[in-house]
Amino acid sequence: MAANKKLTTRQQLRAIAGVGKLTFQTAPGAVVFKLVGSIIDAVLPIITTFFAAKTTTALASAYAGNTRAGHQVIIYILLTSLFGVIMTVWRSLDSYVQAKMRYVVETRVSNQMFRQFLSLDFWRYDDKDTADLYDRAQKFSQFFAWVFDRVATILSQLIALVSAIAALLFVNTTLALLILLALIPGVWAQFKLSREQIRHWNENVEVRRSLNLIEWNMLQPRFISELRLYNMVDYLLKLRSKLRDKDENQRIIIERRSIPMRLLADTLEAAAEVGALIWVGLQIIHRKQPIGQFLYVQQIVSRAISSASSLVSTMSSIDEDVANLFDYQQFMDLPQQRGGGQKISAVPETIVFADVSFHYPGSEKDVLRHVNLRINKHEHVAIVGENGAGKSTLIKLLTGLYHPTAGSLHLDQINITDVDIASWHRQLGVLQQEFIAYGFATARENVRFGDVDAADDQSRLEAALEAAEATNFVKKLPKGMNSYVNTWMEDDDGNKGVDLSGGQWQRLALARDFYRHSPIIILDEPTSAIDALAEARIFDRLFKQEKRTVITISHRLSTIKKADIIYMLKDGVIVETGTHDELIAQKGEFYRMFEAQIGD
Repeated sequence: MAANKKLTTRQQLRAIAGVGKLTFQTAPGAVVFKLVGSIIDAVLPIITTFFAAKTTTALASAYAGNTRAGHQVIIYILLTSLFGVIMTVWRSLDSYVQAKMRYVVETRVSNQMFRQFLSLDFWRYDDKDTADLYDRAQKFSQFFAWVFDRVATILSQLIALVSAIAALLFVNTTLALLILLALIPGVWAQFKLSREQIRHWNENVEVRRSLNLIEWNMLQPRFISELRLYNMVDYLLKLRSKLRDKDENQRIIIERRSIPMRLLADTLEAAAEVGALIWVGLQIIHRKQPIGQFLYVQQIVSRAISSASSLVSTMSSIDEDVANLFDYQQFMDLPQQRGGGQKISAVPETIVFADVSFHYPGSEKDVLRHVNLRINKHEHVAIVGENGAGKSTLIKLLTGLYHPTAGSLHLDQINITDVDIASWHRQLGVLQQEFIAYGFATARENVRFGDVDAADDQSRLEAALEAAEATNFVKKLPKGMNSYVNTWMEDDDGNKGVDLSGGQWQRLALARDFYRHSPIIILDEPTSAIDALAEARIFDRLFKQEKRTVITISHRLSTIKKADIIYMLKDGVIVETGTHDELIAQKGEFYRMFEAQIGD
């Protein structure tokens, strides 16, 4: 759906029905309860008003000397009180059901949203159109339960409006029609305003995204030093104000343009209410209506006007979210990343790139060109090259996040496009340059997240920490492995978490990879923040594990020199292949890249 497309009335009604359907699938009992509640909320006040009017008439009659009227007064008071108690009890129960339903619905919808986002084809995370669609869909998903609650309110207000007009018909048909006509301008004005607000929202998605990113950067403690050193604080605050003005000022202008029409609508409604009261007052004076009719008409007219106003206000408040339902559904319908049906149950004997070329979606420039390489089981392979040579892209193809745009990648005899990708991932342990630092977790959990499907194994944890050269610094943490590694966290005993250095975080992430104990390890610049001696010891241990396939990318000669085979990438092409000694002897691209380190 285009960002500036307006919803027709039919589309809006279909969208509201869609909200009800999705909610019913999640919490059917709560939906039925809300529907019944909508009818009760709409009808009970009118019934109460009816008996209140009867009470007033009976009181006047009793005051005039009618003894039978005195008994009627008591009955009407008791009935009015009874309906008031029923309404109070119902609303208390309704409050609980709303809270319960909101929790259930929000949990299910948000889980579905997260699962869908994390299962998309990988190229979509770099696609602007998908990002825009996700932003709009996420906004709807966050308020889904709230939207249904408003839909139920709309239904209640609509029933209340119809009931009020119907109740006026019993008094005077002309009066009911005049009140109905007086409500139309206000309804139209409010809907017109909501349409403009929706269009403005959709046209300013990028402005709000920039604003959110600026605010996020300014509130990250690790960025504050750079912001101050480069005098960026005032600049970003001014840019933030400029973006806010661009977004919010236009909203204010839209509101201002709507003032004349809204004033006219309010004037018509007020005039209709005053006119109705004058009419019923004259009717009572001329004894054509009982005295209680004044209260009845006053309350019903007031309820009709307030119901119409609330109906429009509520529909306007969800109009944008209802429109975003289409974006939500479109996002949820995006195809998830799917592999084939062939499962990888054991480590492949060979991984073969056969004349592989690749370019990213939306670009025609090949990042990899005619790549041919072979990785044998239990082999230790290094992939080297300058930044931008295509090394990380090659790893993305190897892990199945992307597929070749030309050529093929085979695991034994199986094309990776035919592989059940989850079964392939179970064979891999991957540590990338941008690994996840789980700041909400302890050091122990950060390591154990390498294999959450396995039981918590203390000896396995200790071995992983030792292999990653992380044992010493973890032991020095306030509670050892059970310490939080984020100063914003605090355990049950009041112990605050601690900050880790970049090198310590890398060791913890590397320990997570060792804990996974996968048969194939892929390391993309895994030790850039670790000192050279510690790195050498880590890789000595790693390369001694003869029953594991190790694929590493590094710019340190000490890391890759013990590899069984080295592939040298340049501008997306493999230009040299061989062992460390063979490539040094050639004095080609590999030699020139590492010449300074060779001299050391």
